[in-house]
Amino acid sequence: MPETFDLGRFALESGASLPARLVYATQGTLAEDGGNAVLVPSYYTGTSESYLPWIGPGRVLDTDRLFVVVVNMLGNGVSTSPSNAPEEVAGPRFPLVTVRDQVRAQRLLLDSLGVARLRLVLGWSMGAMQAYEWAVSYPDDVDALLPICGAARCSPHNLVFLEGVRAALTVDPAFDGGRYTAPPVAGLEAFGRVYAGWAYSRDFFHSGTYRELGYPNVQAVLDGWAADHAALDANDLLAMIGTWQSGDVGRGRPGGYEGALRSIRARTIVMPSTTDAYFTPADSAIEASLVRGAQLRPLVSELGHIAGRPGIRAAETTGVADRVRALLVC
Repeated sequence: MPETFDLGRFALESGASLPARLVYATQGTLAEDGGNAVLVPSYYTGTSESYLPWIGPGRVLDTDRLFVVVVNMLGNGVSTSPSNAPEEVAGPRFPLVTVRDQVRAQRLLLDSLGVARLRLVLGWSMGAMQAYEWAVSYPDDVDALLPICGAARCSPHNLVFLEGVRAALTVDPAFDGGRYTAPPVAGLEAFGRVYAGWAYSRDFFHSGTYRELGYPNVQAVLDGWAADHAALDANDLLAMIGTWQSGDVGRGRPGGYEGALRSIRARTIVMPSTTDAYFTPADSAIEASLVRGAQLRPLVSELGHIAGRPGIRAAETTGVADRVRALLVC
């Protein structure tokens, strides 16, 4: 069951502060020596429940052996977010929460749970961005790192993609600068339709793989993504885009991006999807080359970015499980 951790008045990198609560879930039992803790940060539009296909006895994250903590990002609609925050910071008044802010908040949560060290930090997409930040911010506290279909920073190409979906949402007159009183449905649906083209690969559509995921045709993919995003809060989506675009492990650190990656001490497997359109294999290869001793072990899939999403398909789940086992046996 989800639980809540009160951060109080949480100071942000920007200089603002946020009355904030983290919603999180745990499964398994923390070992007496604290050596079996795994942290899984949430991803864009995902929640702690989104990772459930991977968590449980005998699953990717085996709770017979591991203590798994899954944390909802600030801004994701579950933890403190534009849609549920106190009036002073609700809606368009919600401040920027950076990836580094997210990780600092998670550190405070883990302290409250008695978790000093993490056997593994892993996450998909934005979860991977937070995992990288963990390994840089707390190098002595992370034994192993598994970024899945993610990156250590928001690349220029990634930023352009995000600005495109942002524009599709905010151009809807009903959005009204974030002051809407009813959901800006046209903008939300446009956001979803544009996003669908980036989430999957050319081969996903060319080979008809969408049928395996329950879509009878391409139009159903577009309509499904439109409907899914119409059910979300526009300001929450934009808050998380702000977090995403803030991601850069090298920002403000000696040696910048390359120096930050070289500072990572965790055993690392970098796991891109071979067909990801925006967290690209090329960027992952660079990051694996910079992290000392890291292995680059791509997830071979025609699903594009979605290949790494929990529970998407058995073949991809097996690939993730193999990498988790490789890191945990060391």
